[in-house]
Amino acid sequence: MRVVIAEDLALLRDGLTRLLQAHGFEVAAAVGDAAALGRALEDESVDVAVVDVRMPPTFSNEGLAAAIEARTRRPGFPVLVLSQYVEQLYARELLRSGEGAIGYLLKDRVADVPGFIDTVRQVAAGATVLDPKVVAAMVTRVGGHEPLTRLTPREREVLSLMAQGRSNAGIAGALVVTENAVSKHINNIFTKLDLPAAPDDNRRVLAVLTYLQDPS
Repeated sequence: MRVVIAEDLALLRDGLTRLLQAHGFEVAAAVGDAAALGRALEDESVDVAVVDVRMPPTFSNEGLAAAIEARTRRPGFPVLVLSQYVEQLYARELLRSGEGAIGYLLKDRVADVPGFIDTVRQVAAGATVLDPKVVAAMVTRVGGHEPLTRLTPREREVLSLMAQGRSNAGIAGALVVTENAVSKHINNIFTKLDLPAAPDDNRRVLAVLTYLQDPS
């Protein structure tokens, strides 16, 4: 699997390169600024990009903007964004860039090597994976939105775990309940949020998150 890495800190960029290579990825390019990232993402043989949000020259949202532009040219192109802080605006912009194949993690999650590698692979396979802290911030932000108040505390837990890219089995394991119970909770969530169920779990997660982040 070919990956592009975009990180302005040379030490972290080298660390990500070594880490991904050690787990079977081919690093097509490892770059330190948004312009180089844009050029690297023109290579259609690249399967996934791991991108820092803030990059030179202004260290605002250059990495994110380059990733979104790549998804505009190549809809559904898998992008895992890394950020130092929980920034809901950036998460919302990324979610709006298309369906699925999106990840948003805080940089400290890289220290959990198996979890990080698994997230890269999930995103490359088309999943939507958001950092639990990002999910918590998004759900808190819209806590007063009327449809969301219809959910029970357990349904909120299930929604948060769905947003983290967990499968039904994964949610069942985390909550110590049966998969049948999880399926019922998910059906209730979609009913209460007026969102029709879809055959693709990743698209359903994205639909729910988009609805929660932008209730208008």
